[in-house]
This record gives sequence, C-alpha cells and structure tokens, in this order.
Amino acid sequence: MVLLTDVERAKLLDHGAARARGEVRDPPPVVKLFTPDFRAVWLLTEIDPGDGDMAYGLCDAGLGFPELGKISLSYLGSMRGPKGMQVARDLNFTASRTLSEYARIAEIAGSIID
Repeated sequence: MVLLTDVERAKLLDHGAARARGEVRDPPPVVKLFTPDFRAVWLLTEIDPGDGDMAYGLCDAGLGFPELGKISLSYLGSMRGPKGMQVARDLNFTASRTLSEYARIAEIAGSIID
C-alpha cells in the first residue's frame, strides 16, 4: 500500500517548509497511518523538506504513551506488525481537530482517540 498520496505528500511538505521558515502553525493532521494488526497509530502533519523522509506528528506505538515527534517514512514503509501486516493509510480519516488538540486528548487517554 502507498503510505501517502501525491496530494498528501505535497500538503505535508508545505507544512514542513512553513516550519523550516519559522512559521508557527498548528494544522490538523494530513494523514493517519496505523498497523492493522496492532494498536500503533501516527497522525502526521508535516515532512521535513530538507530530506523528504522525516515526518512529524503524533506518534502512538500502542504502548500507552503517545507523543509528538518525528518518524522516518521509509521506516514506516518497511515496518511490519506482529502478524506481518504492513503499515496502512486510513482511507476514511478526516481530521476533526488540530494536532495539539489530538495530542492533549491522547495524553489524557493514553492513546490516540478519533
């Protein structure tokens, strides 16, 4: 499965370029990635335009400690869950809040809630 569409990648790179310019943004996540055979979830808002691989967003490894941080898209593309399933894009995801709101709720809940 393709992790990002061209439109999603363009939007993620735009947000990353804005951060690189020093702009302060709190956008809604562009894409939700997850492991179908585990509880790991990533809500991504940007990609570093300098390398095109390092994404930023709310990362939840499924262990009860979601946090804002960076993750390599190539790593996600090669990652497999416990039953060997690849990371997938949630085709039905539409963000309903900003990244900081998702992070605040996830910290309280111990996982990403949507």
